[in-house]
Parts: sequence; C-alpha cells; structure tokens
Amino acid sequence: QVLLVESGGGLVQAGGSLRLSCAASGSFLRINDMRWYRQAPGLQRELVASITNEITYYIDSVTGRFTISRDNVKNAVYLQMHSLKFEDTGTYYCNADVAVSTYQFVEYWGQGTQVTVSS
Repeated sequence: QVLLVESGGGLVQAGGSLRLSCAASGSFLRINDMRWYRQAPGLQRELVASITNEITYYIDSVTGRFTISRDNVKNAVYLQMHSLKFEDTGTYYCNADVAVSTYQFVEYWGQGTQVTVSS
C-alpha cells in the first residue's frame, strides 16, 4: 500500500504565496511522474503541473506563478505558488505513478488539501 499525503494548504489573500507538499510512503520501488491537480467547486478536476525527471509542465493559467519540484530522496513533490488569484481556489491533489514492482505501475492519489484565495 502506498500513501500520498499532502500538506500546506490554507487561506491566503490574493497576491500571496503558499507551498504545497506531498510525501509518498509505503512499499514501492520508485516513483515516475508526479503531478498536482486541482478541483474547484462545480468544476472538473484539472491538471495544474507535472514533473518527470526534471521536465516540468504547467497549464497556461499558472505558468510563471507556480513552480513544481521534487525530492527523490524524500519521495516528495512540491508546488510553490506565488501571486495567487481568487481563481486558484480549490482542492489540490497530489498524483503519482508508482512502481510497485519491476513491471507494474499504479497511479495513486492523495486526499487533497484545500487552498482558498480571498479576493
């Protein structure tokens, strides 16, 4: 069993910053892609950023404001968020492709952490 546990969410004023963290624990060989998704009330969950080795991807609305990074020793992924906007409000989920055996990858999700940006 693999657990992804997020932390770092909270309430922040527009223009402020937050740093989300997600750490993986359990029995596995390695972690491949790691991602951050978010879901606002009434909307579909959307991919915000991903990181594969050192290659990163961001959706247009967060490019230049958010930075995704990872620590392979700690099996963790981070999302540094600056210049937060009201529309960044939502529940942020960590997602990872985890090698549970030599040839088997399983996708895991964290429980989510709430980010609320007040305008």
